[in-house]
Amino acid sequence: MARYYDVHPDNPQPRAIGQVVDLVRGGGLIAYPTDSCYALGCQLGNQDGLDRIRQIRQLDERHHFTLVCRDFAQLGQFVKVSNSVFRLVKASTPGSYTFILPATREVPRRMLHPRKRTVGVRVPDHTVTQALLAELGEPLVSSTLILPGEEEPMTQGWEIKERLDHLVDAVLDAGECGKEPTTVIDLSEDEPEILRRGAGDTARFE
Repeated sequence: MARYYDVHPDNPQPRAIGQVVDLVRGGGLIAYPTDSCYALGCQLGNQDGLDRIRQIRQLDERHHFTLVCRDFAQLGQFVKVSNSVFRLVKASTPGSYTFILPATREVPRRMLHPRKRTVGVRVPDHTVTQALLAELGEPLVSSTLILPGEEEPMTQGWEIKERLDHLVDAVLDAGECGKEPTTVIDLSEDEPEILRRGAGDTARFE
């Protein structure tokens, strides 16, 4: 059964955040809120966690996992950012965007797109997510919590607990955080390509 943590969206209890981070460091898989919707997350290098996310969401090997980073400086450790891309990404973080970029050697190979060697990265604008990332000290490997056959992500922590009780190790509930996933922008080529229109404004990429 998944542990359930009900935290304040603007002032999350440090003890609860610490316990969730301990679970992540111990190889656990969590469901947690972001500035766009709920997501599944595990520690970088947690192969079992990646496999569990793939199973829950029924994903193939071409799926771009996302490294959810605390800030732009941390993001820069895991992806290669040219000068032009730097300006675009810096102007859009934190926010509801996922950027597809060439990965550095810091990213485990199993996380990469098999052909392009790219990975998704984002910096969320959400107090609870930021508290998690600050305590963890490294990015969370994440994927939007959209279940197979459903078009919209799950938005209620209690419902996630009910439906995924035996599939995740913890649910961090900070109330409803919206059901529009991030806007996904591929910046790995010469011109930006909008792969998914979501919560983030796409004007600067068009």
